[in-house]
Amino acid sequence: QVQLVESGGGLVQPGGSLRLSCAPSGSISSIYIIGWYRQAPGKQRELVASIDSGGFTNYADPVKGRFTISRDNTKNTVYLQMNSLKPEDTAVYLCKVATARTAYWGQGTQVTVSS
Repeated sequence: QVQLVESGGGLVQPGGSLRLSCAPSGSISSIYIIGWYRQAPGKQRELVASIDSGGFTNYADPVKGRFTISRDNTKNTVYLQMNSLKPEDTAVYLCKVATARTAYWGQGTQVTVSS
């Protein structure tokens, strides 16, 4: 069973930056789209950013201009660069990889933005 491993979370002050990484433990073929989601306590999980097989990216309005999703095919890794972080960005961030047949989720990495 392929697993997704996220890393890069942590505690950062408002205005700071973090870069999250997501890499599968094995090979995943026919990837359709990869997304970063987040879930804050008491709130529903929401899509933050996605990148499809053609490289097209999409961002949620609250993170536009601050977050950047990218993909390094040589390292089989997807990144989420988060700049100008705000306290409201505090959440568990999860990576999802979708193929035509199934979807894989990571365990999540905690991001806390606080002074």
